[in-house]
Amino acid sequence: MLSVQQLRVNGRRNDLLPPTSFEVRPGELLLAAGDRQDQRTALALAVSGRMRPSSGTAGWDGSTRVAALRRVSSLVDSPGVNEPEQHLSVRDLVTEDLALVPRRHHGALRGTAWLKMNDFEDLAGLWAEQLPARRRIQLLTALALANPATDLLVLDSPDRHGGDPDDWLPQLDALARDAGRPLAVVAAVTRIPDSWTGPAAVIGNAENLLPETEDAK
Repeated sequence: MLSVQQLRVNGRRNDLLPPTSFEVRPGELLLAAGDRQDQRTALALAVSGRMRPSSGTAGWDGSTRVAALRRVSSLVDSPGVNEPEQHLSVRDLVTEDLALVPRRHHGALRGTAWLKMNDFEDLAGLWAEQLPARRRIQLLTALALANPATDLLVLDSPDRHGGDPDDWLPQLDALARDAGRPLAVVAAVTRIPDSWTGPAAVIGNAENLLPETEDAK
């Protein structure tokens, strides 16, 4: 389980991430809403173990060690951090991402073979900037899960690629609930879709978890 308690990151003048608290269990998708991209990115980095908090904690299964959190988490599509370069081919993107997975988990697979095995062969000839929003989320989350050590998926602003929540929300919910591999999934978003009734939080509101309330919409 991911437990985030009063997590805070200092900025140059104001908090880059104001104190925020929530919990996410395997099998759950939590949406964390924030108007500012820098705050959403700071949250994504901190809860995936890519940034040390100034105060508060983000822990996994009782451990608050940043290294332990980083080992079980994958950060997906974070602007300015690890989002695909627009002029990178999908084939090269896949090859580069697979190179980051411990070799024992993917063998000698190259990008073309992986795309075919995972039903993304139709994307092989595209540039990253040409990926439709829905297929982009499918591809990038599949790449993150190529590492079997991943138990926590953290997505940074998946709603920035279009205004239709159906392009990303059902996919993330299904990934979390997969009986064969239940995941804890956190998505930092601009706003909570009206259709969402699951776990939610507001960046900067450490006291309010907002599940299934009008305030979460």
